Amino acid sequence: MRRRTVLRRLALAGTGVGLATGTANGHPTPTGDGTAEPAASDTPTGEDPLGVLEMETVYEVVTSPDGHTAYVATGDGIALVDLVTPTSPRPLSQRTDLLADSDNGPIQRVQDLAVSDSRLLAAGPAHPADGAHGFVVFDVSDRQDPERIAGVELDTRIHNCDFDGRYAYLTANDRDGNPLLVVDTDAEQEVGEWSLLDAGDAWSDVPTSLWPLHDVWVQNDRAYLAYWDGGTWIVDVSDPSDISLVAKVRGRSPEELAAIENPGTERSEPPGNDHFVTVDEEASLLGVGGESWDLGDDDSGGPSGIDLYDISDPTDAELLATLDPPPTSDPSPGGILTTAHNFELTADRCYSAWYNGGVRVHDLTDPATPELAFEWRDTEATSFWTAQRAAGCFVAGSTNASQGTEVQPGLYTFPDPRIRTPTADSSGTNNATGNADGTDGTSLGVGGPGFGIGSAVAAVGLVAWRARRRRD
Repeated sequence: MRRRTVLRRLALAGTGVGLATGTANGHPTPTGDGTAEPAASDTPTGEDPLGVLEMETVYEVVTSPDGHTAYVATGDGIALVDLVTPTSPRPLSQRTDLLADSDNGPIQRVQDLAVSDSRLLAAGPAHPADGAHGFVVFDVSDRQDPERIAGVELDTRIHNCDFDGRYAYLTANDRDGNPLLVVDTDAEQEVGEWSLLDAGDAWSDVPTSLWPLHDVWVQNDRAYLAYWDGGTWIVDVSDPSDISLVAKVRGRSPEELAAIENPGTERSEPPGNDHFVTVDEEASLLGVGGESWDLGDDDSGGPSGIDLYDISDPTDAELLATLDPPPTSDPSPGGILTTAHNFELTADRCYSAWYNGGVRVHDLTDPATPELAFEWRDTEATSFWTAQRAAGCFVAGSTNASQGTEVQPGLYTFPDPRIRTPTADSSGTNNATGNADGTDGTSLGVGGPGFGIGSAVAAVGLVAWRARRRRD
């Protein structure tokens, strides 16, 4: 199904939001001419979206605690989108020219956001760029009029970030050691750093291009760090001024990485490429997504998936399952990208984005045996950056981050799918395969297609889990 068909069916032709222009690449998203011919696996599949809001630029998308608002990183700032009626997402407000009062001018490339209750953190630039470097915190209690309440200029670009309402956790890859940087947004000052150099001096012998800090996720006083080929690590941030190592989840040794002859190829193809990391509500399930390609067009590489780990004991992480990437007819950097990008683990689901591979929802009722519950792709018309749960639906941002493509950026809403529901069997134990009455044991994704009461229930559930996520 082509994009114009989607818009015609949804009666959304002509709907748009005037936001930032530009086609800044994701890190390290390659560029290409987008001319690869789609194979049968690249054709549109899945149930139609509920709604589409066209925008000029879309990068990261996060949703409010009640699931009724989407916050969108737009390159030059942020946009707020109303999701109360999932079939008709509509623009609410936007803020641009972040840190415009700086002598260096505004931030040029805002690609990442993080939300905590009524506060929203926007940081950048994601890549080397002119303009100011740093972040702004907004009070988004009034969705029509976000208010800046803090702004800090820094000496590093910031590709990804997280936020607990007070502390900003930032990827500071312009600094020695590619550290995690923690800033107290109330005091507007830096309070702590941690990098792989704190884990061992041997990392100084490894080209830093192999171990940039690409992503950070913080929950319950622990930060989860995706260090590309350097692996995934967990650190204790209960005292941001004294960060300590908890565990290394995975990754090769610095000695092995130091011996690599071609770092450029190594950082583009599997294994490694730990790109995005997150945990579920209880922080017992960890997801690590890789981002990779077949750089030499010789079948030596290809797209990466999402690995799921049991980290109930973080010092002894156990790989449970891998969510494989969607198929592609051309895994080269200039081809049809279907590698994992950003995702969310919540409510026994994984909501995931796969660039031209579309969006998927996996049922993780039993994370050792995940089941595909929903998928949708339109290879030629969309390239998804992230997928996030909302009230009565899930949302996904389609981006034009890869230069040379004809993708129309926009915010898409999709129905929340059915998943298995654990029920007590006659022995009193839980099962996820069926009910005693002969039904299949599935439940409609909260909110479902009806949106009324279901949407309200979904909002309550989202508020509850996101409240648990915050640091004490």
